[in-house]
Amino acid sequence: MKALVYRSTGSWYTVKDEKGQFYNARIKGVFKIDDDITSTNPIAVGDEVTIEPENVTEGTAIITDILPRKNYINRQSPRVKHQQHIIAANLDQSLLIATLKDPRTSQGFIDRFLVVCEMYHVPAVIVFNKIDIYRDKEQEKLKELQEMYAALGYKVFPVSVEHKSGLDTLEALLKDRTTLVSGHSGVGKSTFINYLLPDQQIKTQTVSKWSGKGLHTTTFATMYDLPEGGRIIDTPGIRELAVTGLEREELSHYFPEMRERLHDCRYNNCIHINEPDCAIKEAVNNGHIHPDRYVSYLTILESINTKNY
Repeated sequence: MKALVYRSTGSWYTVKDEKGQFYNARIKGVFKIDDDITSTNPIAVGDEVTIEPENVTEGTAIITDILPRKNYINRQSPRVKHQQHIIAANLDQSLLIATLKDPRTSQGFIDRFLVVCEMYHVPAVIVFNKIDIYRDKEQEKLKELQEMYAALGYKVFPVSVEHKSGLDTLEALLKDRTTLVSGHSGVGKSTFINYLLPDQQIKTQTVSKWSGKGLHTTTFATMYDLPEGGRIIDTPGIRELAVTGLEREELSHYFPEMRERLHDCRYNNCIHINEPDCAIKEAVNNGHIHPDRYVSYLTILESINTKNY
């Protein structure tokens, strides 16, 4: 029978069959040595699988197959540097929660996340949380970022989850969709999910006063059903997000403002640094590409290893 993976703890998976029955499931040993699977986790939250019930009384099952994925989002494995770790699969959209204060999310991190979403064809939504504590400096930065990302076609929502401000439109966007919720620890992911699902009482923690960074409260990715339809996937807070599985010449294809100008470069393999007649550098100089986005591009480009994983 078919089932959907709601939680992964490494060796055990929580799955839900088409009748709404939950099982604790293990995978068959063959999945662990499958040459086609290059990630550290062969099965991710959001995967559609087939299962065989093992012990009905205890609610256990065996996962016998993984169905083809529509898409997925991955990151560099935190344990095995040269492998990827799939965060979640079969997504309709990803929601990045960012904050400009307590803790501060850098534009570089936002841009890396957007690149990963573009790579795997997952529409991205940016949510700037904690706007109630922003001073004039953060408010000015928020306005600049909001205008910049909106011009690129990204949906941007300034909200205060704490004060339940700006959440109605965001809630409507989640209805009947499977949404990955991600971001640094401490930006308010768990508080937001507690707002959507008050019965879950997901553990939250404050930002560390010593480091200014968020403290991890979510250990494993977990999917929840929304009462009005749709699902959300809560993920562990991401400190860093490396872009993997990409050639240097491909990176500009995942910046929308660059992608539309690539055919104007003289060279097909232009990486937009020192090449003559580069349409991207010209657009930066003319103010048609935001200089901060170009800086993000150069930073990511520098981090890309020429080896494909």
